[in-house]
Amino acid sequence: MFTGIIEEVGTVAELATDRTGSSAGGPSLRLVPSDVEGSPQGAGGRLRIEASRMLAKLEVGSSIAVSGCCLTVTEKAESSFICDLSPETLERTGFRRLQPRAQVNLEAPLTLSQPLGGHIVQGHVDGTGILVALTAAGLPADLSRATSREASAKAGDGNYWLEVEVPAELTRYLVEKGSVAVEGISLTVAALAGTRLRIAIIPSTYENTNLRTLQPGDPVNLECDLLAKYLEKLLLERPPATSAKKPASKLTLERLREQGF
Repeated sequence: MFTGIIEEVGTVAELATDRTGSSAGGPSLRLVPSDVEGSPQGAGGRLRIEASRMLAKLEVGSSIAVSGCCLTVTEKAESSFICDLSPETLERTGFRRLQPRAQVNLEAPLTLSQPLGGHIVQGHVDGTGILVALTAAGLPADLSRATSREASAKAGDGNYWLEVEVPAELTRYLVEKGSVAVEGISLTVAALAGTRLRIAIIPSTYENTNLRTLQPGDPVNLECDLLAKYLEKLLLERPPATSAKKPASKLTLERLREQGF
């Protein structure tokens, strides 16, 4: 379990579907999704990530959230770690956009001694949205979009608006001022219009996550509030209300006489 508070931004060193031809010290390979012609159907993959601060917390078998996706460390080297990717992970996440040197958000699992600074995040990606825009909040929209992200940030106040197009089936779990994890980052929904999600990004979040490396059109991992999903299931499985009469009581005068009343 995680909180959505990013501890480090790691760098993708290697992605491969060839389980026998890649290793922590091997050549960098580009991930080939299983739906590409000529690639093995249903193939999984391997992901090697370079990190520094996070490595001290990791051992083989440790869980780690990589851009909001809970993975298991299968190998650990001096400056990197490796996670295996199942076909389901490749199908359900935005990892398909990753290239060597791409930036990913990293978070170690929550411990009982840590404050719950964000919200309850499982690292189970519900789907992928599409980044529409990340524009400076301190400038008019037309000026912000017309200039580079760095230039508009300097002219503004360092805050941004993040806009994401989300799958229609996930919108029922999103509410204004509710929580959502985008690329593993615990964020607050500022507005939701149809399938367009809008989120305020503060300077610290911009500087300390991979959001600043993403471009319009990139897929982003989404995880909705866990409580909303369980509540929906409980309500759907609740027995329907009925107007049938209550069963007659088994307490009768004869029964009372038998008991000495």
